[in-house]
Amino acid sequence: MTEILWNQTDRSRWDDAHAALGAALQQHWGYGDALRTPAVQVMRAEVCVDGRTVALAQFLCRRYAGLFGVALCTRGPLWLEPLAATDRARIYRALKRSLPLRRPRFILFSPDQTDAQDPGLSELTRVLTGYSTVMLDLAPPEAELRARLHPYWRNRLAAAERSGLTISEAGNSPDACRWVLEEELRQRQRKRFYALPVAFIDNYIAAHRDRSDAALILTAELQSQPVAAMLFLVHGSSATYQLGWSTQSGRTTNAHNLILWRALALLKERGISKLDLGGVNTRDLPGISRFKINTGGDVVTYAGGYL
Repeated sequence: MTEILWNQTDRSRWDDAHAALGAALQQHWGYGDALRTPAVQVMRAEVCVDGRTVALAQFLCRRYAGLFGVALCTRGPLWLEPLAATDRARIYRALKRSLPLRRPRFILFSPDQTDAQDPGLSELTRVLTGYSTVMLDLAPPEAELRARLHPYWRNRLAAAERSGLTISEAGNSPDACRWVLEEELRQRQRKRFYALPVAFIDNYIAAHRDRSDAALILTAELQSQPVAAMLFLVHGSSATYQLGWSTQSGRTTNAHNLILWRALALLKERGISKLDLGGVNTRDLPGISRFKINTGGDVVTYAGGYL
């Protein structure tokens, strides 16, 4: 028997399951809380089969123009145990049928898997192609991680290490990271690109059970002047690169290479086993994509979006 419990799961149980799986940022409890607004609801499902919990799924839901609702389950559900394809298909149906969002509505799943032909998705309709990211396994020792770097990336790192750059941790308080977020806002306006609201960072840190462990913000200085920064969000046993900026001096000295390299060591010290470097698009963003790919991580392309 399959039972869906909506908004009844204790956060500590959710966080423990999320950490054990090394699951994606978008299924972290704090991610949902950070995006919750009067217009955006967060729905969390616990899927039970014959009395045992087999899956968790977080949905972000909102209504458009009062006419229809949209619910997004990004990088989920979290499967807590192996299930047959027929069982997963049945659970997708049960989630869609029981979601407590007024009709008419559209329910979109973007599962955390790469096989678009997975039989478990056979009763859903694929409406979006999957995006690609770079995943870095942080378990190997430092020497092995360095050996995996592309020679060009490794040479730029070595140059940055000789450049006189100083790398420091900014801290997670609103005041400590404010200037980094302000630089990010200016960068978005200058380059005319859009992403999650900058306020999401503050909200995510505030929603974290341990605020000091919610994010890692590293800055690079040259002759006592900040020239670059990168911000990573921590979620359970994994982390995700969220944003970065650089001045011309930071680019000239390869500051991001050095910041990322230091970040890997600090995340390992925190017990983080996996780093998601974020989306790659070699057609539209070749430079940033090469930077991420040349770290030696695995390029992962997800299955896509399904209704």
